[in-house]
Amino acid sequence: MAVLPNTVILAGAALIVSSVLGVSVGIVAALRMNRFVDYFVMSLSILCISIPAFWLALILILVFSFKLGLFPVAGVAVKSSFIEEAHALVLPVISLSLLFLALVARMTRSSMAEVMHSDFIRTVRAKGASERLVVIKHALRNAMLPVVTVIGLNTGLLFSGAVLTETVFARPGIGKLLVDSFLCNDYPLVQGIILLIGVLYVVVNLLVDVTYAYLDPRIKYRG
Repeated sequence: MAVLPNTVILAGAALIVSSVLGVSVGIVAALRMNRFVDYFVMSLSILCISIPAFWLALILILVFSFKLGLFPVAGVAVKSSFIEEAHALVLPVISLSLLFLALVARMTRSSMAEVMHSDFIRTVRAKGASERLVVIKHALRNAMLPVVTVIGLNTGLLFSGAVLTETVFARPGIGKLLVDSFLCNDYPLVQGIILLIGVLYVVVNLLVDVTYAYLDPRIKYRG
């Protein structure tokens, strides 16, 4: 499909943003548990989860496109430079990634908080390791298993969520193509797109399982 790269770019950018920022925010909240930063992050994450993606997309267009004129209203920059393409991606990526960013942040905070109170963390600290080493090398790696699961699920959901985002922003992609196919009663194309998304879920689940073994050497896969 000629429009598939547009969806891959949109979903990939949203995945990177939601994963990197979500993990970072979750770590900060876990290290400041039961303080103002923790309460603020968790309250904000609930708000982000509660906002419908299509409503957020419309508000972003109204404020940043019509009112401020900072970003293009819709479409994709054709035969443009990387900067122009990135500029056109800002609002769709924000709209698509905000929900998943909140989910990753909450899971990271919960998992990190549990690991930080483990006995082996107290042992590492007693040996004189720096707090940065404790958090990054020991706590984060052990806390990443459930976070990787959420990120893996998000990968498939991002492609599914692209249906609304691409429709609102009029971006050519498999999401908008799926909607147009429904409207035109082109059911073979609808089946093909759904099959493609299903295959994506299978591949992502396989990659998540492989990542488990990398993060935790105790996990072994036997034939």
